[in-house]
Amino acid sequence: MSDNNAANAGAQAVPPVQEQRAPFPAVRLLYAIAYSIVAWFVFWITLLLALVQFIMLGISGCINEELRHFCVNMVQYLWELVAFITFVRDEQPFPIGRFPNRTHA
Repeated sequence: MSDNNAANAGAQAVPPVQEQRAPFPAVRLLYAIAYSIVAWFVFWITLLLALVQFIMLGISGCINEELRHFCVNMVQYLWELVAFITFVRDEQPFPIGRFPNRTHA
């Protein structure tokens, strides 16, 4: 047993290495809360625009192309908001980032 103690006496105890954790993203949490509120409004506006599109279809018999293109942009914007909130993407959406503009759908 003395041989084992002599071998351990020459080796220094190595403290366990603690992993460095990234700090909690409090600023991103605040942005996520704000973008959640914006996403709620965008969702309901998009549903309202869908209702308007149904009314236009009932009156004129065809859909309004300008409104359809705008709805495509609103759906893309809603996706960007939800993607930022759920950490799917890191780029911030409008108003800090750019507003999505898809000219064709």
